[in-house]
Amino acid sequence: MPVYFTAELFRFLTRLKRNNKRDWFQAHKEEWETFVRQPVLRFITDFAVPLSDITPHLVADPRPSRGSMFRIYRDTRFSHDKRPYKTHVAMRFSHRGKDVHSPGFYLHLEPGGCFAASGLWHPEPPTLLKVRSAIVARPEEWRAVRKLLNWDDASKLRRPPRGFPADHEFVEDLKLRDLGTAVDFTDKQVCRSKFMSMFVTGCRTMSPIAAFLSSAVGLKF
Repeated sequence: MPVYFTAELFRFLTRLKRNNKRDWFQAHKEEWETFVRQPVLRFITDFAVPLSDITPHLVADPRPSRGSMFRIYRDTRFSHDKRPYKTHVAMRFSHRGKDVHSPGFYLHLEPGGCFAASGLWHPEPPTLLKVRSAIVARPEEWRAVRKLLNWDDASKLRRPPRGFPADHEFVEDLKLRDLGTAVDFTDKQVCRSKFMSMFVTGCRTMSPIAAFLSSAVGLKF
């Protein structure tokens, strides 16, 4: 099994965090291509086959732009923080034609903070209403998957959302604004030849949440 990522990826991101300027990035762009961008695109390409075994409805898109790999450039238009680059690398495996906010899979690589995740992060109110309605309408299905929830939700409502019973079995879940599950990895695990299989296993573990949320918002899984 191939090794996709090496310690050089994490070293580059650590240095980028200390030197988050366009001149520095341009001077080290060959390292970015060799240790970060190209390995990520290879990983996305090779993940397409195991992903299709989990679900045919998510896409691993290895295009260099507008594919599964997120841009390294930050959107600073409306931010006080004008640093131009992200200091992590991320990949999304979304429903075809949908953005990152569809309940697919996500992989985040950052020194000391690597994880895979699946769920809905900051969904729009109509989407959140669909999920809450599905929890109430399909309690047996939700009971079987809710144990996977492990995201901290600082924006959780203090009271039950309007229109939902305060004494419902899953009232605490109905208060959530972000719903999802995550699997953590160490930097060393990411650099092992077994990392692809570890990520695939993580996605299979998280897939019941992805399946329920996809169904709730009218997407196939």
